[in-house]
Amino acid sequence: MAALKMGFYAISVFLICYYIANGEPCTRIIENLHYSCMGRNLSSIPSSIPSSVQTLDFSFNFFLQLKKTIFPVLSFLRVLDLSRCHIRQIENDAFYNVKNLTTLFLTGNPIIYFAPGCLNTLYNLQRLVLVDIGLESLQLNINNLTKLQELNVGTNYIQSMTLPPFMTTFKDFSLLDLHANNISIIRTDHTVVLREIGRNMTLILTWNPLLHIEPGAFKDVYLRQLDIRSAFVSFSAQKAALKALHGLNVKRLIFGKYREDNGFHFVDNDVLDGLCCFNFQEVSYYVLESAKTTIAIFRCMINATRITVKGGNIFKMETVHFHKTKELYLINNGLGTLPTKQLSHLHTLEKLEITHNSEPIFAEPFTDLPKLQYVDLSDNQLKIKHCCSTLLSGTPQINYLNLSLNSEISVDVGGFEGLDSLEILDFSYTRVVRIGYLSVLSNLKNLRYLDVSYSSVTFSNIFCFLGLSSLNVLKMAGNNFQGNVAKYVFNNLTLLEHLDMSFCHLVELHTSSFKYLQRLRHLNVKGNYLIKIDFLTHPNLKQLTSFYVEKNSITAIPLHVLQNLPMNLSEFDLSFNPIDCSCSQTDFMLWIINNQRVLKQPENILCKTISPNSDFRVTDFDIDHCVYKKKLIIVLPVFCVVFIVVLSILVYRFQFYLRYFWILLRGYRSPGQQECSYDAFVIFSSYDEAWVMNELMENLENGVPPIQLCLHMRDFQAGKSIASNIIDEGIMGSRKIIVVVSQHFIDSSWCRFEFELAQSRFLMERNANIIIIILEDVAERKTKKVIGLHKHLKKNTYLKWSRDPLSNMRFWIRLRKAIVATKQ
Repeated sequence: MAALKMGFYAISVFLICYYIANGEPCTRIIENLHYSCMGRNLSSIPSSIPSSVQTLDFSFNFFLQLKKTIFPVLSFLRVLDLSRCHIRQIENDAFYNVKNLTTLFLTGNPIIYFAPGCLNTLYNLQRLVLVDIGLESLQLNINNLTKLQELNVGTNYIQSMTLPPFMTTFKDFSLLDLHANNISIIRTDHTVVLREIGRNMTLILTWNPLLHIEPGAFKDVYLRQLDIRSAFVSFSAQKAALKALHGLNVKRLIFGKYREDNGFHFVDNDVLDGLCCFNFQEVSYYVLESAKTTIAIFRCMINATRITVKGGNIFKMETVHFHKTKELYLINNGLGTLPTKQLSHLHTLEKLEITHNSEPIFAEPFTDLPKLQYVDLSDNQLKIKHCCSTLLSGTPQINYLNLSLNSEISVDVGGFEGLDSLEILDFSYTRVVRIGYLSVLSNLKNLRYLDVSYSSVTFSNIFCFLGLSSLNVLKMAGNNFQGNVAKYVFNNLTLLEHLDMSFCHLVELHTSSFKYLQRLRHLNVKGNYLIKIDFLTHPNLKQLTSFYVEKNSITAIPLHVLQNLPMNLSEFDLSFNPIDCSCSQTDFMLWIINNQRVLKQPENILCKTISPNSDFRVTDFDIDHCVYKKKLIIVLPVFCVVFIVVLSILVYRFQFYLRYFWILLRGYRSPGQQECSYDAFVIFSSYDEAWVMNELMENLENGVPPIQLCLHMRDFQAGKSIASNIIDEGIMGSRKIIVVVSQHFIDSSWCRFEFELAQSRFLMERNANIIIIILEDVAERKTKKVIGLHKHLKKNTYLKWSRDPLSNMRFWIRLRKAIVATKQ
C-alpha cells in the first residue's frame, strides 16, 4: 500500500511539473469562454484562465478547503465543476468571487463542514449538484438561492425528503433528485413544501428502500414527473404505496424496476390496483417480473394518454376499454399474439409500438382504429403471408409502418390497397417475398421513405417501384440486381433525394442509371465491386452532395471524370479501395491530396497495389518523384525518335561509305595481300570518256609493258550495284587509282564519291596509290568542293595533261612509271 501511495505521489508530481513546464495547465475548449482543467492535480485556479470565462471544469483536482481567496474574480463565470476535488470544508463567502454562477457541481467531495453562509452569495444559482458528498439531511442553508431550479442530492444518506420551509418561495424550483438515498418512510408532514412549490416539479425517488408511504401524504401535490423505479423493498410495499398515493396529480409516472435489479414473481393479479387511486396522464412501467397468472396491468391505466410497458413476460394482454390513450408502447413483453382484439375500437389511439418480443408473435388484423397513424412492429419474429391491407384494414390514416427485423413478409399485388396515406415503410432485415419482381407498391403514391435493406430481395422487374412518385428516400442495401435492372428501375423516382445501394454485389452501374434522379443528394454504393464511377458525370446529378463508394474495387479514376464531378459534392468517401499508387496515376493521386477537405476518411485511402496488406496512405505518396520520372519517360522516347530519324538520314546519305567501311571491318586486305585484277582504276567524268578511251587507254593498255585499266563502262559487272562495283572492282580490285580532274569531274557527285572512297584507302595504306591527272585547269576554290582534293594537290605531285608533243611524251613516261613502279 505504501509503495502504491508513493507511486501515486510520484505521478502527481510529474504531472504538475509537466503542465507547469509546458505553460498550459488547462485545455481551451472555446476561446475565452470554456476551459477544462480536469485531472491536472491543481490546487488553485491557473492565472492563464481569462476573466471572461463562462464555463470551467475543475474536476478531479485538489481543493481541501474552499475559502474566499481560492477563486480569482471571475464575474462572468456561469458553470463551475468541482467534482471529486477532495473538498472537506467550505467556508463562508467561499464563492464570493464567482457569485454569478448558475450551475455548481460538488459531486463526490467528502464534505464534513458547510459554513452557514457558504452558498448565500450565489443569488443567481439555478442548478446545484451535491451527489455523493455524505449529506444526511435536506436542511441546507440555501435560503438565498431563490432562483434555484434543480437540486440533485442523489447517492447520499438522507432519510427524510422534508424540504426547508423557506423553499416555498422558490417558485421556479422544478427538480428534486433524491435517488439512492436512505428514505424508507414518507409522511404527510414531509410533503408540505411540495404542495406549495408549484405544478412543474420532477421528483426522483429511485433506488430508495421505501417501506411505507402514509396515506394522503401526496394529496393535492401536483408533479410534472414522479420516478419511483426500484424504490420499494417488495411487491407488498409497492402495492400499499401506490394506494397511499391517492390524491396525487402527476403528469408522468415512472415506476417498476431497472434492468440491473432483481425481479420478483407477481403474488396476485391486483398488485397495480393502487394506480386507480391517483391521477396521471402518462405512465411508464418497467417490468422485470414474470407472471404466473394474467396480471391486470392496464386496468388502472385506461385514462392515461400515453402508456409504456417494458420488459417482463406478459404473454397476453388483458381486454380493457381505454378512454383517452393516444400512444401505447409494449416493448419486450413476451407477447405471443398481437393484441389487436384488445385494441379494437380504440378510437383515440394514434401511435402503437409493439417490439422486441423474444418469441415468434402471431399477427391478427387491426380493426376500427380510425386515428392510428404510427405502427412499429419491429423485431417480433413476425411471419405474415399476405401483407399489408388485411393486417391494417381498420387503419385508414396510417402513415408510418415498421416491420423490420422480423422473419418473413409476403407481399401481393394490391397488398397496400386502402393504405394511401402511408408515408414511411420499413422492411429492413426482414425477408420480403415478391417485392422485387412484382409492382406490389404501386398504390403508395404518398410514400416518402422506403427501406428494404437486407431483405433477401432480387430486383428483377424494372417496374417494381412503379407508382412511388413521392419517394424521397430509398434504402435497398444488401440485396441483389438481376441483369441490367439497375439501369431502369429508378426511372420513375423523380423526387428521390437519398439512395442507398450498398453491399448489393454491383459490378457496374450504367451512366444512365440515375439520369432521371435530378434531385438526388445522397448516393451510397459502399461495399460493392465497382471499378468505375463514370455515372457521376451525368449532368442530371448536379445536386449530389454526398457520395459513398468505400470498399469497392476502384484502382483509379480518370481525370475527365474527376473534372466533371457534381459541383455541390461536399462529402466523398473513397476509403478502403485498392488504389493504384503508380506514376501512371499521378493526376488521380494529386487530386486526392488536394481535395482532402471533401474526402471522408482520407487517412483510409490506401495504396493497395504496393501490397494487399499495405497501410501506406495515398496522401503520403511522393508525387514529385513521379513528375520527374514522367518527364524522363517523355524525353527519352522523343530523343530516341530524333536519334533514329537523324541516324536514318545519315545512313541514307552515307550508305556507300558505310558499306565500304563495313567491308574494311570484315577484314581489309591491301593490294599486296590480295590478287588484284587491274593495275589501275580510273575515276573520271562521263564527259571526259573520249579522252580516257582515245588517249589514256590507248597509250597504257597498248604500250610495253601493257597496263590493265579498270573502266566502269567496260569492266563493271552487270547486275551488280554501282557502289559495289566501285568498291569491289575499282578500288579494292586495282593497285593504283587514277583520278582525271576536270570541270566535269568537280561537278559529278559520283566522281566525288569515288575520290572520297579512294582517299579512305589511301589513309589505310599510307602510300601514294592515288595518281591525279589534271586534264584541264580548275579554279582553286572549285577544287575545295571535292573533300580532300585541294589538300591532296597541295601535298602530292600530280600530272598535268598537255597537247604539246614534248610535254605529252614526258606525261606518258611519268604516268607509266608511277603505275609500273608498284607493279614491279
